[in-house]
Amino acid sequence: MPLTGFATDAFGVVTICLVALLILLGLLCILYLFYFRARIRGQGFIQLNYFNGPWIIRITFILFAIWWGLGEITRLHFLRREGRLFNSLSFKWQETICKCYIILNLGFAEPCLFLTLVFLLRAPLENMESGILSQRWNGKTAGYILLYCFPVFILQLILALAGPRLDKLKSAGKLPHYFTSAVRRSDDTALCTYPLLSTILLGLFALVLTAYLFWLGRQILRLVLNKGLQRRVKALIFSASGFLPVRVLFLGLSVLSKPEQLLFEALAFLAFLAVLSCAGLCICVLVYCPVADSLAVGNLHDLESRRRVTADYNETSSLISNHGESSAVSLGRNSDASTKRGSISFRAYEKDESSMGTSVELSLFSPSRDSAPSLLGWPLHTAAENHEP
Repeated sequence: MPLTGFATDAFGVVTICLVALLILLGLLCILYLFYFRARIRGQGFIQLNYFNGPWIIRITFILFAIWWGLGEITRLHFLRREGRLFNSLSFKWQETICKCYIILNLGFAEPCLFLTLVFLLRAPLENMESGILSQRWNGKTAGYILLYCFPVFILQLILALAGPRLDKLKSAGKLPHYFTSAVRRSDDTALCTYPLLSTILLGLFALVLTAYLFWLGRQILRLVLNKGLQRRVKALIFSASGFLPVRVLFLGLSVLSKPEQLLFEALAFLAFLAVLSCAGLCICVLVYCPVADSLAVGNLHDLESRRRVTADYNETSSLISNHGESSAVSLGRNSDASTKRGSISFRAYEKDESSMGTSVELSLFSPSRDSAPSLLGWPLHTAAENHEP
């Protein structure tokens, strides 16, 4: 049935609000990353550099998510209604915007978004020296993401530019209109659609990516012992390998209805919601959680340092006061008190440390764990200790 003005406005407003929330979440996480980086440099937590290694790729992932969200706003019919942003543009310009949306979102932003997710998941499996501790890792990873996305981008570009020529085959009955057209005309308004050929190409990319993610997930889960971390990894794998095929399915079904109908708008919104949910979950798990866990590890390091300074001070005071019998009695009381204070701090530290086991393994479940950086109080062993008889 035809869409009413209220239904069009409802889908458009909800989409814009959700994209705004995604952008706000992304910007807050970027600020959080810069705060973490300043904390490492300012307080000398050199050991935490391992956790901060992929900070550029994490920011890149957020920027791709923001790019994708802004692109989803440009295809809305809500902005093409009378008196709205794109209504004053000519039909030719509106058609160009729809084609650019197909090329830049389906051909670039979405593939790059999921490829960045794959490289962030692969990071802990790489060698420590050539992995995220290497200064060149971020640059090389960004280059690989663009390289692997390039074939999909070129094919989507060819389909968008060659669409009008391929559409001429429709007169011979060989190719339906919805296979190549990214636009449906309604009066002087260009309504964006999803060409079936572009959707099929995205589906092939989703098929390859899903197969690789399942293989990668098996490799990671073999090395992860913490149940909390296992749940994080499984959530990432199943969200990325589930939401992208669901999006392709909804986009493929959208060709069964016209853009001015409710079914089309509902399918397009569900396809948008699938990638939005995946992007939001990945930002929380891959960007926010590692930084929050690392900062908590730094706080534990501060707690242990203060405990040691207190213990050294009490020991020095005890040695100075050890000159007589009365001093010895006083020394015994002070030592008992200091022992109690030390044990209280140690118990609190042990409690916090046990709760932070996930954060340690979150970035250190690689095969080369022996060469991983060790903080004070971490249950890690060096290579020399492992080879001792």
